[in-house]
Amino acid sequence: MANITFSSPDYKDKTVYATAGSHTETILKIAKTNQIPIDFSCGDGECATCLIKVSPLSDKTRMGGPLTEKEKAVLVQLGKLTKAEIEQMLVDDLPSPWRLACQMIVRDEDILVEY
Repeated sequence: MANITFSSPDYKDKTVYATAGSHTETILKIAKTNQIPIDFSCGDGECATCLIKVSPLSDKTRMGGPLTEKEKAVLVQLGKLTKAEIEQMLVDDLPSPWRLACQMIVRDEDILVEY
């Protein structure tokens, strides 16, 4: 699977290995399992407390599964994503670097998660 490096200015960076079968788990669930203190309130993609920035750590450019409709709406509301960027993501098949930890499903790729 993948290595996920969690980085925050308030905590020491921590890299965890996303085990087989984790591509059904969200970043938030993996963080909680590994005692990584990502803030969250609802855990359902509506409050945006778990906003993260995701970057690839390899030459792959794909970063997780597609955005959920809830995630798109919240990211537009926060000003992290425009409707034009959403349309371009559909054409390019590449997600936004801004995600919600409770919505993003892990894929087989090494990523940096800034929170």
